[in-house]
Amino acid sequence: MDWGKLRSFHAAAEAGSLTSAGDRLGISQSAVSRQIAALEEQLGVSLFQRHARGLVMTDSGHTLYRSTMEMAAAEALATTALKDQKETPQGELIVSAPVAFGSTWLVPRLGGFARKHPDLHLDLRLDDKEYDLLKLEAECAIRLWAADKADLIQRKLGTVATSLYASPEYLKEKGVPRTPQDLDNHRIIAYGDEASLLHVMSFARRVGRDDSPPRPAALKVNNVFAMLRAVDAGLGIADVPDYMVAAMPRLVKLLPEHIGPIFDLYFVYPSDLRRSKRVAAFRDFVTQETEPLRKSPMRHR
Repeated sequence: MDWGKLRSFHAAAEAGSLTSAGDRLGISQSAVSRQIAALEEQLGVSLFQRHARGLVMTDSGHTLYRSTMEMAAAEALATTALKDQKETPQGELIVSAPVAFGSTWLVPRLGGFARKHPDLHLDLRLDDKEYDLLKLEAECAIRLWAADKADLIQRKLGTVATSLYASPEYLKEKGVPRTPQDLDNHRIIAYGDEASLLHVMSFARRVGRDDSPPRPAALKVNNVFAMLRAVDAGLGIADVPDYMVAAMPRLVKLLPEHIGPIFDLYFVYPSDLRRSKRVAAFRDFVTQETEPLRKSPMRHR
């Protein structure tokens, strides 16, 4: 069978729509549709049921998809291996990282990496969800928790600490909490995605309320950097990473004896890429840059 047709089918199966599959492959929706129609005619079966909400695979589609998963993985691995045939690291490297850490800590340090490896180009994907490294959705990742799959290699980079903060304007209006119980009378900013591992960033709702329901949140937002900006705007009190506050030194740390969640930071990549020059170059760079984190939790003050 023609891999071009199978590739269009696989992209549509993963994306759930012809438009998204076309975007992923860099071709038009109509081209994807023609490829899949030709494949269905060749096989003599229907691979998808078309619905208003997207594509739904038939039983035959599911059977074929199990095979194309292996083929797509082999293609991605072969493409990656070819990138590492050169003497020096070059080409593109797909890196994923959490939004807040990537935008506030990692990006400002990438100038040094670019100068050292001018022929290596990063595709940096900032998202609080995990990219599937075994499917090579990204080739390496910085994560705030340990990997749980045997085929992934990980290196601990250090520790990120968090604390409660508020703006001077907010505290002038509402007063400074002296005990965790005082937070009951304050506006709380919480991380809004309960399905995310970052939901522990709602520490301000829980501290001092072990036997009581969490405090209500005046604002929920599913982005840690946005939580920091909300604190800076005087919208309330939130638990945010100490290192991020370095960019906003006017913010006031509250209840310093009550430390928020602490995250272990890891560099993670698939075992199939253990010999990748590109991954090794970025791993060594990040390891060097995070050396202070290994001495003590990354704190602002």
